[in-house]
Amino acid sequence: MSKLIYMDNAATTKVLPEVVDTMLPYFTEKYGNPSAIYTFAEQVSKDVATARETLAGVIGAKVEEIYFTGGGSESDNWALKATVEAYKNKGNHIITSKIEHHAILHTCAWLEKQGVEVTYLDVDENGLVKIEDLKKAIKPTTILISIMTANNEIGTIEPIKEIGAIAKENGILFHTDAVQAFGHIPINVDEMNIDMLSASGHKINGPKGIGLMYIRKGVKIKSFIHGGAQERNRRAGTHNVPGIIGFAKAAEIAVAKMDERIAYETKIRDHIIKRIEDEIPYVKINGDRVKRLPNNVNVCFRFIEGESMLILLAQQGICGSSGSACTSGSLDPSHVLLAIGLPHEIAHGSLRLSISDETTKEEADFVVDELKKIIERLRSMSPLYEDFVKKQNK
Repeated sequence: MSKLIYMDNAATTKVLPEVVDTMLPYFTEKYGNPSAIYTFAEQVSKDVATARETLAGVIGAKVEEIYFTGGGSESDNWALKATVEAYKNKGNHIITSKIEHHAILHTCAWLEKQGVEVTYLDVDENGLVKIEDLKKAIKPTTILISIMTANNEIGTIEPIKEIGAIAKENGILFHTDAVQAFGHIPINVDEMNIDMLSASGHKINGPKGIGLMYIRKGVKIKSFIHGGAQERNRRAGTHNVPGIIGFAKAAEIAVAKMDERIAYETKIRDHIIKRIEDEIPYVKINGDRVKRLPNNVNVCFRFIEGESMLILLAQQGICGSSGSACTSGSLDPSHVLLAIGLPHEIAHGSLRLSISDETTKEEADFVVDELKKIIERLRSMSPLYEDFVKKQNK
């Protein structure tokens, strides 16, 4: 198979042609600034409002609760830093988990240097937050709980509804990083007791550089970026109109196809997992088997280095990942895999394949076939594997 096989959709997705077509007029024809008062900009402002309404509908939010940002990382930073500033008279304690995206973890580390207390919850071997641990971590000074909806590396879907209920019972704000989940699985902010939510356009076949923050009405966090009066005085900066329009179109398509896509991706995902487990020895599938994003496969192969595996896959036109794209330059094993209890030597041999509804069974089989060859080749050069085989044969 000579064509590119893209299985890194958790890192980013291709922009759908329909999305591009929807965006194009806002570069060359409808280029007015929606904040302007003249007629030429009035229609652009209305289109931005329509896009906001579409995106609000994805999560059951009110239109006025949606704020446009530059992406998921900005939204995560805003949620944490602005909450600490707004609720400092109530307390200075945040609860999060050890498997959050670095947009959360690095922000928490920065906040700790400012005197904020942060509790990092352990997770179980599947990456699930333990509800009892969460309850025990709550203090009188706790002002925010931030737990991701679904993990970007191992695909585990967290018990968000239960976490939100606990936060609500204790009068604590609840934020969820839903970047990997938005548009992929059903989310309802009221049913799940979510006060703030982060999402990003480029994870659902929309453009890069556009995201949103859902902020429940009544939550008193203030501006994160200062300057103009855009986004109801909460996020300054000229609107990225093409991005906003494209994000909304991608979300509209994602919602319309959600049930069909979940069923299809789950079928392909499970086929890949079954073949890997059946045909390649000494592997471990990471993440919850049931509470899992439909497009996520994460597996560790013992006795190999993940980087070598990715290079050899790339030579066959296969795009995969060893974890988050944000840590692709790191030589350290995934913090997520270490948090679920894997030793360093096994975590180093990780592979994340994130498929799409365009991934075919033929492509899935080709990837597994190539993986079998690559793993066998790399293990044949591994002194650790040689020693292991010798011990097994004694």
